[in-house]
Amino acid sequence: MKTEEQFDKVIASCRDIYSKKLKDYGAAWRIMRASSITDQIFIKANRIRTLETKGNAMVDEGIRPELVAIVNYGIMGLIQLERGFSETSDLSAEEALAAYDEKMKITRDLMVAKNHDYDEAWRSMRTTSYTDLILMKLYRTKQIEDNDSKTLISEGIEANYMDMVNYAVFGLIKIDFNE
Repeated sequence: MKTEEQFDKVIASCRDIYSKKLKDYGAAWRIMRASSITDQIFIKANRIRTLETKGNAMVDEGIRPELVAIVNYGIMGLIQLERGFSETSDLSAEEALAAYDEKMKITRDLMVAKNHDYDEAWRSMRTTSYTDLILMKLYRTKQIEDNDSKTLISEGIEANYMDMVNYAVFGLIKIDFNE
């Protein structure tokens, strides 16, 4: 199965969870500032690293749900960067799903372009490296946020969010397709 097909299957699963949570909570995440979403992704990535290094969990949730959360929070972060945060849950479920699909398409397109240029190098990487790369992207993002979202020559927050989503998807592909 090609990377794009695997990506689409994983994303369909992530989107399904996002959709169900929209039914449960609405778009309550709209009140979060992008920096709070960055911190939420950090919590998820840090837990993955802890599970990888300790080898056991006290809470009965594994790495997969955390990777799904990184995907979905990353897309929410991209939406927040574009729209800004809101004082209320101001998107309907349909609008929130449309925004998710729009941002995911852009993120997927980036993955396809980079995957072409890097010739599927991600397949030879250890899954623990995805965790470390996500954490590095988070520290970069936090630094950029602390610099009032300004960079001199580096990619911005949007590019970092998209990379985090794509690394999380690669991890999910490895889990879901036993690679």
